[in-house]
Amino acid sequence: MDGLHLTADLRGCRCDGTWLTDADRLLARCVALVQTAGLQSVAQLAHTFPATTQGPGGVTATVLLAESHLCVHTWPEQRGATLDVYVCNLGADHSAKAHQLLSSLLVLFDAEQVQQQALQRGSVSP
Repeated sequence: MDGLHLTADLRGCRCDGTWLTDADRLLARCVALVQTAGLQSVAQLAHTFPATTQGPGGVTATVLLAESHLCVHTWPEQRGATLDVYVCNLGADHSAKAHQLLSSLLVLFDAEQVQQQALQRGSVSP
């Protein structure tokens, strides 16, 4: 169960607004960034939430990885997003690839404020 779980909470995203509202476009970019990072996509799913009185609905883009997963959630009315990159390191250390993927997403969203966390998973001793 050895793995690395990276998260980032983004506020004030200065990116093109379609990255926050176009689920298919965001998912395609996520898949491309996964490949560039050297990780393996095995399935993908995108969902657009309905618009509200506050504006267009946000989106969720999920890429199931052979190594674990990437998930992006957006809140266009707040110009916000959350990023979740989790990789298992059983058999090979994918930590650098996870960091590269997260860094690429941070560049894409270009947020004014970023709160990042890293969690080592599976460290429970038998």
